[in-house]
This record gives sequence, C-alpha cells and structure tokens, in this order.
Amino acid sequence: MGDIPETHPRRDSLISRQKLVEAATKGMLADSALIAHGRGEAFDYLLGEKTCEAAKLAIAETASRLQKAKKCVISVNGNTVALAGTQLIVCAALLNCPIEVNIYYRTPKRMEVLLSTLKEQKQDASELFPKMKDEISRVKILGDNPDVRIPNLDGPRANCHSEGIFSADTILVPLEDGDRCEALIAMGKTVCVIDLNPLSRTAKTATITIVDELTRCVSILIELLMNGSDLQSTNWNNENNLQNVIQEILQNFN
Repeated sequence: MGDIPETHPRRDSLISRQKLVEAATKGMLADSALIAHGRGEAFDYLLGEKTCEAAKLAIAETASRLQKAKKCVISVNGNTVALAGTQLIVCAALLNCPIEVNIYYRTPKRMEVLLSTLKEQKQDASELFPKMKDEISRVKILGDNPDVRIPNLDGPRANCHSEGIFSADTILVPLEDGDRCEALIAMGKTVCVIDLNPLSRTAKTATITIVDELTRCVSILIELLMNGSDLQSTNWNNENNLQNVIQEILQNFN
C-alpha cells in the first residue's frame, strides 16, 4: 500500500482492494467476498466515488437513531472487519454498544480469525483515539457463542447473541443481506444499512439505507457522533431518499 502515490486519483479504492486481498489470505473472507466488493465498486463509480447529499442525510439520520436507541448493536462480517473494523469499534465506543460478528459462511477458523482481528483493532482504535481508551476497552465483541436464533430466517446468519442483535432495538449493518434484513425488520427493529446498491432488496427493505462506500460513510458517522450532542431525527422516508440517490447517479451522466 505504501507504493501507491498520494496523488493517485483512486488511491483509497486501491488501498481497500489490498486490505481485502490480505484479509482473504488470512482466512477472514468468504470465497465470494471479493466479487461482492467489486459489485459495490461498480455502483461507487456511478456515484462519482463521493458521498452524495442523499447519503449525508441518511448518515445523519442513522447517527440520530443510534444515539437515541434504547439498545443498539453494530453487526459486522468479514469485509466490514477488513475495511473498517477499527473505525466501527470507535463508533461502538461512542455509542456504548457491542459489535457482533454475524456471517453466512461460518467456520471455526474464520470466526477465530475475525474475532482475534477485532481484538487487535481495539488496540489500534485506542492508539488513534487515546482519550477514548477506556471506552474502547469496554466494547464487547460478540459472535463466538450465539445462543438464540432470529425467527423466520434460515441459514447460519439466524444464529445470534441474545445480548447483541436479538435484543437490540436498533442495528447498524454494513454490507447486509436481504433475507436477514427482512427478518430483522419483521422483529420490529430499526435497521440502518450501508449498501452501495440503491436497488438491492436490502436497500429497499431497511429502515434507513446509506448508499455510500463503507469507509467514507463511517468516517462521517464518527464525526457526527463525536460532535452531535443532540442529533435530531427527521420524518424519514427511505424510499424518497433512495430515489434521490438514483437521481444523483443519473445526473453524473449529464
């Protein structure tokens, strides 16, 4: 990553790709993870590789919902840990909430690597934000021993923690899948997703959909949580916001 010039116009994208290659080598990712990332990059091209105004509104609404939640949780998978695990630990520290690893292609080896990586990232987060060291140290990392299942959901992602996803009223989910999103919504939860595809089932099902690249989005989210002592919720209309994202994409072709 050090060989990429600071002036390269796609430096951030190339760094993300390299992080995923290294994560795959460590056994953190499913075999299809790089395909999923490439699909997201295609939509980011259409967005001009920038956080559009509609996404900024969705990030602000998400920050407000998380801040006002009775009990929130951040759900992560392999790609999320590789790209933004450290930053999401900072978010969890700011929200005083746990992080839960929840993946479809679950193996003991993969879970071991993901959980150990998150523990290392807690140390990285403490070095980046030394004034938050105590809060960061208290962030619980869940996922090792799920003890309950999400109703009406088949497959391994139904397995979750009673003190995490199952009991939370608000969930931040980067890179969600449609089936689980529908099941969580059916449970009455507020589901805030980060998804670069505004046409996906997840994007259309979620309570709030942030159509943005993960690392850009999380950086803005951290800033809002740090500086927004009283973030205001709006009369949120997710369908309208998704339409605004699509309009921004179409404007990039003019």
